[in-house]
Amino acid sequence: MTVTAPQKIDPKFDLVLERTTDVSPEKVWKAWTTPEIIKQWFAPKPWTVVDCKLELFPGGEFTTTMRSPDGEDMPCSGCVLEVVDGKKFVWSDCLTKGYRPSAQPFFSAIVTIESNGSGGTKYTAYAIHGNEETQKKHKEMGFEQGWGQCFDQLVEVAKSL
Repeated sequence: MTVTAPQKIDPKFDLVLERTTDVSPEKVWKAWTTPEIIKQWFAPKPWTVVDCKLELFPGGEFTTTMRSPDGEDMPCSGCVLEVVDGKKFVWSDCLTKGYRPSAQPFFSAIVTIESNGSGGTKYTAYAIHGNEETQKKHKEMGFEQGWGQCFDQLVEVAKSL
């Protein structure tokens, strides 16, 4: 089975991070779908994740609370939209648990995990925005660097599993 990306990537609305690693897809998936493991890598250090809830089914809750080095908490509530076991995880902060509309929508995410053919993983994360303004804001927040650092942290944690 091939996992699918958004219908069409639009550089005005979407941001994409592609990486490969020698860590197996099974370990990358476990790191992405286990709340206690997510807390170990999901925020770029020195930020931390102090809370994570994940209901791994469509309509389920995906929430995290990141904490800044100064102790400021940044909660993010989202809704799981699609799960293809071991291959694809889609969620959005545009909705909350049970598909309830969010008061402050920002983006939706698609994460695909595929074998790279040599025991490792091809990893792709798509951040999909509803308009150019939120895409630009996400980019200026350091999407490439931050999500890239989180991927490196995910790899480090996954290697220990």
